[in-house]
Amino acid sequence: MISLNILDYSPIDEGGTAAAALKQTTELVQLAERLGYKRFWVAEHHQVESVAGSTPEMLMMHLATSTETIRIGSGGVMLPHYSAYKVAENFRMLEALHPGRIDLGIGRSRSYRIVNEALNESKTKRLPYDQQLTDLQKYFSDDINSEHRFRSLKAMPIVETAPELWLLGTGQGSARLAAEQGMGYAYAHFAKPSQQGVEVVDTYREEFQPSPFLQEPRVIIAVFAVVAETLEKAEELATAFDLWLLFVESDSPPPYYPSVETAKKRGFNASEQKKVARNRQRMLIGTPEQVKAQVESIAERYKTDEITIIPNIFGADNRMDTLHLLAGAFNLNGK
Repeated sequence: MISLNILDYSPIDEGGTAAAALKQTTELVQLAERLGYKRFWVAEHHQVESVAGSTPEMLMMHLATSTETIRIGSGGVMLPHYSAYKVAENFRMLEALHPGRIDLGIGRSRSYRIVNEALNESKTKRLPYDQQLTDLQKYFSDDINSEHRFRSLKAMPIVETAPELWLLGTGQGSARLAAEQGMGYAYAHFAKPSQQGVEVVDTYREEFQPSPFLQEPRVIIAVFAVVAETLEKAEELATAFDLWLLFVESDSPPPYYPSVETAKKRGFNASEQKKVARNRQRMLIGTPEQVKAQVESIAERYKTDEITIIPNIFGADNRMDTLHLLAGAFNLNGK
């Protein structure tokens, strides 16, 4: 039995606004809850004008308040930019108000240089990533006995439960860190859909060390998915996705997610077609049953029962259709 999750970027569709995109994210999470999806995560992107998801903690609070049962999480908080203590307090506040429903997904940003400089200009020193992860665990456990530079410091508010801790990654380094820290591991198959991903996840499982937060290894695999009632429509939506990926990787991306019509009208030159062909390996494309088969194949390869779908396609209606279609194909137990 495969559990399905959603990771949403809050895309700003061509002709739309950031405010509208965030409203659509709210409607999407409410639909995901009704249909029986397990988790709904939101991203942290900076200087990407075509997506509105920049501060996951703030958006998570709104989404958790707008729902009742679905788990709400970050995919993810870019920890090197921030104080582990402040991140712990943000997520303790979320957990206090919505106990048993909060996921803290953590990543290591490789953003634009100007973004890195702006987010870190007040820091006098940078801590190693593994030390920040250790700090997070200390603050969530209220441990004042271990040898820590802030041994007596506690993250407020103090609550009986803690968020689930997930490390996001694509390589052996992140897998080993997640294993060493005793955290869940969310592998970004959509970024590196190669056989090496299976080896990375195997490393995580082989080297996993139990922690106060997790006794056995847990794996989530995240995939881009383009789903429609017909293969023809799915291919049209994928063409717009192709163009968005090219835009994001360009020097001057537009402040919107391009429509299918824009993608068809523009077309791709020979160099771009090669990039599109490579990017297509990062997507699952097809009808609900076709994508279901692809999801099941990935779940079997990675030996996991939890898959995160990223429905990063043009049009709020199309994104909602994706959730409906996959919920039907997988027989999710919604309300």
